[in-house]
Amino acid sequence: MESQNYTNHKRYYAPHHFIYLPLLAVLQIVGIWKSFSDEQYGLVWQLFSVVIFQLLFLAIMLRQHYALGNQNRIIILEFKQRYFELFGKRSDEVAEKLSFDQIAALRFAYDDEFKILLERTLSENLSGDTIKKSITGWKPDFQRV
Repeated sequence: MESQNYTNHKRYYAPHHFIYLPLLAVLQIVGIWKSFSDEQYGLVWQLFSVVIFQLLFLAIMLRQHYALGNQNRIIILEFKQRYFELFGKRSDEVAEKLSFDQIAALRFAYDDEFKILLERTLSENLSGDTIKKSITGWKPDFQRV
């Protein structure tokens, strides 16, 4: 398995990202083009375009909403569990000071670096992207949606 780092940590779902969404985008373009070029069935093509746009919008929004909502909750729970394992105390006060972006970025650091980056983040308010770029030993996460 390829090692994971900042440049390759994004993940795509091929049927959704490279087949379904591009197909809907092409159908949307065809529908708009036909609605202007076909005088006899222009209104039908406009309706077709509206339906395709709604399918495209729903496909993007619902997929992202459900998957990311669950994933975000799991990431926060993982942070709290990890904090408890490393420091032996509850993380409520610390978690309230961090944004989700910061918590999500910290999960890519191994334990020793996690402690250092957590302290830096609390004192310097590092952004999630800055945290990710600061990680020297990247802890891969291949289970993300």
